Amino acid sequence: MKLSKTLIALALAGAAFSAQAHKAWLLPSSSLVDGKEPWVTVDAAISEGLFDIDHVPLKLDGIAITGPDGAKVDMQNALTGRLRSTFDVKMAKPGTYKIALVGQSVMASWKVNGEVKRWRGNEAEMAANVPANAEELNVSRTASRLETFVSAIKTDEAVFKPTGVGLELVPVTHPNDMRAGEEAKWKFLLDGKPAANQAFSLIPGGVRYRGTLGEIRLSTDAKGEIAFKIPEAGMYLVSSSWPAAAAPQPGQQAGPRQMPPRRVTYAATVEVLPQ
Repeated sequence: MKLSKTLIALALAGAAFSAQAHKAWLLPSSSLVDGKEPWVTVDAAISEGLFDIDHVPLKLDGIAITGPDGAKVDMQNALTGRLRSTFDVKMAKPGTYKIALVGQSVMASWKVNGEVKRWRGNEAEMAANVPANAEELNVSRTASRLETFVSAIKTDEAVFKPTGVGLELVPVTHPNDMRAGEEAKWKFLLDGKPAANQAFSLIPGGVRYRGTLGEIRLSTDAKGEIAFKIPEAGMYLVSSSWPAAAAPQPGQQAGPRQMPPRRVTYAATVEVLPQ
């Protein structure tokens, strides 16, 4: 089964929601920058330890940067090394910028003369690679969203306009205005509708020095909304997926997990500032 570099990155981004899995992340040098010529540097990697540079770089070919006016912004000084990628963003206009890696992929398995065949790619390539009448055909579609937000001089809400596809964060409290010990309010959408009772977690960086994961687990209400407090300042990875994995039943033997017909994942790096 051949995978493109972008699909590998998206697959690992989708796996980032297990505490034990490798995590894909975008880490800005700062979330809120002042000055006459605001810039940020962003590290991008897939790692075993959150925000640790210990595995492989995240490929940059699928990353899109959106400015506060909705215009596309080019990354500057992009470089992919052995363990991480890095690039700079010049924030020429005041406001909030979204840096995101968004994609959709299809995974299929089927049998030919009793032998299992597998393929992964995008929707447009499926017809040419997967027989429509394949024996025991099983198809699973994944929508992935990995992002972070940075603001120059001031914050605004324009980049949070929902697309209506997949899991999306629509904050009431701006992610660049969060402070330790203060209440924050968020809303999650699934395909443009409130993501009711949607579980998500926040994991702070610095796990290797802390010795414990420090994961905070939360769930939205029936309206897809939640109010919460983060006790300590720092960089956090927000992650969520739908549908939730089914808990094993008593006496059930462990075996290969059956992929759902559709899986949606979300992850974002946010910074919580001191009070």
